[in-house]
Amino acid sequence: MSELRLISKHAGTVLVGQLAVMAFGVADTVIAGRYSDQALAALSVGSAIYISVYVGLMGIVQALLPIWAELHGARRSAALGRSLRQGLYLCSLLTVAGMAALLFPGPLLRWAQVPEAMQADVQAYLAVLALALLPALLFRIYSTFNQSLGHPLLITWLQLGALGIKIPLSIWLVAGGAGMPPLGVVGCAWATLVVNYSLVLLAFVMLRTQNIYRPYRLWSRMEKPDWHQIGAFARLGIPGGMAYLVEVTSFTLMALFIARLGTVASASHQIAASLASVLYMVPLSIAIACSARVSFWTGAGQPAQAARAAWTGFRLAALAALALAATLLIANDYLATLYSRTPAVAQMAAGLLFWVAIYHLGDAMQAISAFLLRCYRITLTPLLLYSLMLWGLGLLGGYLLAYRGMGPYPAMPVAQSFWVASTAGMLLVALSLAALLRFAVQRSIRDAVRLEAAVPA
Repeated sequence: MSELRLISKHAGTVLVGQLAVMAFGVADTVIAGRYSDQALAALSVGSAIYISVYVGLMGIVQALLPIWAELHGARRSAALGRSLRQGLYLCSLLTVAGMAALLFPGPLLRWAQVPEAMQADVQAYLAVLALALLPALLFRIYSTFNQSLGHPLLITWLQLGALGIKIPLSIWLVAGGAGMPPLGVVGCAWATLVVNYSLVLLAFVMLRTQNIYRPYRLWSRMEKPDWHQIGAFARLGIPGGMAYLVEVTSFTLMALFIARLGTVASASHQIAASLASVLYMVPLSIAIACSARVSFWTGAGQPAQAARAAWTGFRLAALAALALAATLLIANDYLATLYSRTPAVAQMAAGLLFWVAIYHLGDAMQAISAFLLRCYRITLTPLLLYSLMLWGLGLLGGYLLAYRGMGPYPAMPVAQSFWVASTAGMLLVALSLAALLRFAVQRSIRDAVRLEAAVPA
C-alpha cells in the first residue's frame, strides 16, 4: 500500500473520531445557545480557559507519539510497553497541574475583565471539568499509543459511541426535565465528566482483552519512576505542549478579551471559534497519521522513506485546507444561522467567518509542520515562533487594534480586530515552520548519507 493511501486511511479514521470529539463542543455551543445567550457567552469564556489548559497538557502527551512510533518501527515491543507505563507517571503530574489551574481561575477572569455576572457560571463550569481532567489525559495516552501503532480504529469507535451519550445528556442536564432542574452551562460540564470516565473505563477493557496489545506486555509489574526516561519525555513534550499552549491561548484568550465587548460579540466569536476548531480537525488528523509514519520509518532506519511520507502528508493537508476554506467562504451565512437564532449574533458571526477561512489556511500548514518537526526532535524553535507571531502579532496586535489603536488607525472595539491580527500571525508562523521542516528533512537525509559513507564496506 502506498504512503498516500496509508496516511489517508489512517487520517480518515482519526478524523472521524476527532470530529466526534469536536461534536461534543459544537453540540454544547448549540445547546447552550438555544438555552440562552448568557449561557453561550459563559460557555465561550469557560471553554476558552479549559481548552487552553487541556490542550497544553494534551500536547505534552501527544509528543510521545514519535517516541512510541520509533520503538514500533524498530520492533522493540517490550520497550514500548515500559515506555507507556512511564508515561502514566507523567500523566499524574500533568493532572495535578491542570486541576490547580481549573479550580482557581478567579485571577485570570478578573485580569481579563470578564463581567462579574458571568464569572460565577464560568467558575462552576470549570470546577466540574477539573474532575474530568484525569480520565481525559488517560484516554489521550491510550489514543496516542494506538496511533503510534497505526491502529486508530478502536479509538474512533469509542469516540463515536461517546458522542451518542454526550449529546442527549447535555440536552437533559442543561435544560432539565424528568425531575432534573435545569443546570444551564454547568450541565455541559457534567455531561463531559460522565463521558470522559466512560471512555477511560472502556479503554481499560480494550487493553485487557484485545490481542493486538499482548506483544507489549502492558500488564507487567509497574516499574519505579525512571526519571531519565520521564526527563526525555519532558524535553520533547514540554516545548511541544508549550507550543500548543501558545497556539491555543493566542486563539482562546481572544474570547476573554472579546467578552468585555458584550454578549453579542462574545457569542459570535464562540461560533467562529467553534467552526475554526472543527476545520482544524482535518489537518490535525493528517498530521497525526503522517507523524506516525515518519517516525516509524525513522525507527526502521530509513530516513529517505520518512522524507517521502512527510511531504506526502504535507501536500495532502494543503489540498484539504484549500477545499475547506473555499467551502466556508461560500456557506458562511448559512453556517452562522445554524448556531444562533439571534439575528445580531448570526450577522456578526458570518462576518468573522471570512477571516476564519483565511486563518485555516495558515492553521493547517503550521499543524502538519509542527507535528513533523517533533519527529525530527525540533521543538524549541517552533515555540519561539509561536510566542513571537501568535502572542505578539496575533493576540497583542488584536488587543491594540481593538482597544488602543495602532499608528494612524484608531481603536476598533469589535471582534473582527482580533481575527485580523491573529490571521496575520498564523500565516507567518505557517511559512516559517514549513521552511524549517524543509531544512530538517534535508538534514536528516544528508546525515544518513554521511553515516553510510563512514561505515567501512
